[in-house]
Amino acid sequence: MSASVLYAGSFDPVTNGHIDVIRRAVKVFGGVRVVLMVNSQKKYLFDLEERVSLLRESLGEDTENIEIDTFNGLLVDYCEQNGIYTVVRGLRAMTDFDYEFQMALTNRRLNSKVESVMLIANANYTYLSSSTVKEVARYGGDISFMVPSCVEKRMKEKHESGEL
Repeated sequence: MSASVLYAGSFDPVTNGHIDVIRRAVKVFGGVRVVLMVNSQKKYLFDLEERVSLLRESLGEDTENIEIDTFNGLLVDYCEQNGIYTVVRGLRAMTDFDYEFQMALTNRRLNSKVESVMLIANANYTYLSSSTVKEVARYGGDISFMVPSCVEKRMKEKHESGEL
């Protein structure tokens, strides 16, 4: 399978909203490459290997048209190195639109071949973010409806060990 579109993010942790965007992107584009990005300014709850593992487990066995990769650098550089110039982003609210609009224009300015396509979030996930998941989990709240079960389990383990 050769993906024609990228879906990039930190996925720290992967949420049901992320999984929804990935599955919908596969339906629209036929295949998607999910790229876990490394942001040098961000402190991660899960290291890169854990994030990849949780993403794979969250997707289950139905990954025929989904590729997973990692990258440390600018998304436009990844696009150029891999010959994939369409980037899918999920929009939950107007604040997402403002941010994604700026990023899309910046990416296009850095590489005129890069196009961004926005998918409107499923209404069930418009409030959902990795930050929200971490905050609720930090206080022992129920995140079962926010994340795949494997992520919920690892978040509980981190909470119980004091890592969260």
